[in-house]
Amino acid sequence: MGDAIGQMLPSAVGITISPVPLIAVILMLATPKGRTTGMAFTIGWTLSLAVAVTIVLLLGSHGSAAGTSEAPASWVSWLKLAFGGLFVAMAAEQFMGRPREGQSARTPGWMQAIDRFTPGRAFGLAVALAVVNPKNLALVITGALSIASSSAGSGGKITAAALMVLVASLCTTLPLTIYLVGGERSAQILEGWKSWMAAHNTSIMTTVLAILGAKYIGDAISALTS
Repeated sequence: MGDAIGQMLPSAVGITISPVPLIAVILMLATPKGRTTGMAFTIGWTLSLAVAVTIVLLLGSHGSAAGTSEAPASWVSWLKLAFGGLFVAMAAEQFMGRPREGQSARTPGWMQAIDRFTPGRAFGLAVALAVVNPKNLALVITGALSIASSSAGSGGKITAAALMVLVASLCTTLPLTIYLVGGERSAQILEGWKSWMAAHNTSIMTTVLAILGAKYIGDAISALTS
């Protein structure tokens, strides 16, 4: 089980430190309908991740992703190599598109309309950001395949998958928890988080994507040449 957890953690952490869902849920919590829309967004995020991880895990297990006891199946390694290259390309795109000195990052249109969101729309946005977004979908696939290709037994893989969803959902569950139990200080804490993440969004994602790309390329080359 330790192998499965260790292999999926980079993907799970890469998902949870993405600034966009954290900023989105904090903006929702600051609206008059914050409690309901924030909870709907968090549920949508966690549920969609759970479904996606489960599907990939089942498909990977059915497709003999585990290979041998020493290395995953070769198709898993080739897929990781492809995703590693994709992450590096996305990191380069983030860096090239960074705001220049004196410029501020462009705010997406849906963020400007977030005070008019219904719980249903908040739920749908969470699903789109969690598993339709190419970066997150790639991380879900690589993380779940890492679990499927590990040497862990069925129980260990299920535990690792549940832990992956839990870790990957912290970007929404933590702000919601602080909002619900933090009292008057919660607004100040969440505003500080939002401001910092918004200001450093490009730097965070460039670094994360570059590190993940290097990791998965290295893992794939190691497995394919062993």
